[in-house]
Amino acid sequence: MVGSSITAGRRRKPPMIPLTGPIRNVWDTALIITGAFVMALAFNLFLLPNHIASGGVAGISIIAAQVLGIEPAYTQWVLNIPLFIAGYLLLGRQSSIRSLLGTVVLPLFIYVTRDIPAPTTNPLLGALYGGIGVGLGLGIVFRGRGSTGGMAILAQIIHKLTGFSMSVCVSLTDGTVILLAGILLKPEQALYALIGLFVTSKMIDAVELGFSNSKVAYIISEEIEPMRLAILNDMDRGLTKLNAEGGYTGDERTVFMVVVGQNEASRLKTIVRSVDPEAFVVISNAHEVLGKGFKLPG
Repeated sequence: MVGSSITAGRRRKPPMIPLTGPIRNVWDTALIITGAFVMALAFNLFLLPNHIASGGVAGISIIAAQVLGIEPAYTQWVLNIPLFIAGYLLLGRQSSIRSLLGTVVLPLFIYVTRDIPAPTTNPLLGALYGGIGVGLGLGIVFRGRGSTGGMAILAQIIHKLTGFSMSVCVSLTDGTVILLAGILLKPEQALYALIGLFVTSKMIDAVELGFSNSKVAYIISEEIEPMRLAILNDMDRGLTKLNAEGGYTGDERTVFMVVVGQNEASRLKTIVRSVDPEAFVVISNAHEVLGKGFKLPG
């Protein structure tokens, strides 16, 4: 039991959305559609008007719109369809089928919302707000266990064929698009695109993992039983005992792992010091805590 403040006899409520079944499929579909709509708004309101091609098929469509005058939605459909087929053939049915919905509806929403006026023509603000919007939309799509296809499929194919890590493959595909933007549009557009891409990645993390308000603490102490009882009784928190070995001495040691809320971290340190002033304590952020006493999975 890790970080539990709920008594053992208390019944855990089932998640509001089942993990499998038709209701979950409807929920996932709604998330993918909602996320794609948010991305389309960010694209048309901030990225396209400011010519910020921050990677992906969307970035290529912005370059094509500026250089060739082609409607971005058309470019995205033309590129996404062969990429989807290639992914289906090379990556398998299960991997590709979840990207189909996002692949279709994202360009559709971009086409439908294309006439909404842009709120800003400042490229830096466009990169920041566009990055936030795209990251928020992508995070929602990922929450729905889907994707928007495009260059993500190409990155997966390169990963499978070359053995390069996914991070390297994504960097190669997005980096190529940003380089093209710098060459075919303006050099400063590449910098704005990098800013937008960075903000997008951070926003995806925030949506998928949440804004952390929990801490995980690792405590090494010679006062094993008093420390255990103090955490259980005074903190009213569960803990996990980990068996460890000193790297220098080779002695066996016990490490307590405890998960607490943000407002409990100071109290935990006080309790640990009162039991054993010589205790070694490491406290760090926990991006997401699922389970009894915290957020339920689902």
